Amino acid sequence: MEGEILTTEKLCAFYDTHQVLRDIDLKVPKLKVTAIMGPSGCGKTTLLRCFNRLHELSSGARITGKIWLSGVNLLSLNPIKVRRKVGMVFQRPNPFPTMSIFENVIAGYKLNSIRLKRSVAEEIVENALKRSALWDEVKDVLHRRGTFLSGGQQQRLCIARALAMNPEVLLLDEPTSALDPKSTAHIEELIVELKETVSIVIVTHNIGQAGRVADYTAFLYLGELVEFGPTERLFTAPKDKRTEEYLSGKFG
Repeated sequence: MEGEILTTEKLCAFYDTHQVLRDIDLKVPKLKVTAIMGPSGCGKTTLLRCFNRLHELSSGARITGKIWLSGVNLLSLNPIKVRRKVGMVFQRPNPFPTMSIFENVIAGYKLNSIRLKRSVAEEIVENALKRSALWDEVKDVLHRRGTFLSGGQQQRLCIARALAMNPEVLLLDEPTSALDPKSTAHIEELIVELKETVSIVIVTHNIGQAGRVADYTAFLYLGELVEFGPTERLFTAPKDKRTEEYLSGKFG
């Protein structure tokens, strides 16, 4: 496997006394797409939220174990700095409703009290929108509110907002579940392009989607990492019977 960008060691996650993740040992490869799959309630989103320290914002939430980001103990860093390095896009498009497209893209800088020269801000916005394949569609309406865009465009705007901070890792939590097939295909094409410059971890319930976009796939079940490996191998010759049963639709 290529070099790792994220590594977990005996990672456990809790909500009060309820344990959601159990001793997760995972190595996420750099500049690849890693899919996290499993039935509802198995801990997929919680694992994603641990990667950028969002999990601990929930009441009664805590984690044990270790998470390394490019060899640095992620749990020792300022959570705000972690979220600059590890961006996240959620299940439903959530552009800030009172902000323009332009303001949405650079919102991370404003929220972190980072002042930008106008020319620098314009360059950041253009680059982020180009990377999210949205620039040509919005370059003439940058100062209109982002909420006027279609659902698929709004989700690409949210991806641009995350990319504007130049993260090392981009987390995608079922980013196409609320989108139509055409918008879904557009996002999937974008994911494949983006892995040239950013490592991606995507939670998806869609087995076909994982097969199309992911280089590696992790299968979680009841909070445990059952199996992890190259997607093609895992899909065609799973080592664990639970993985085979999930992929064949026996449960999910």
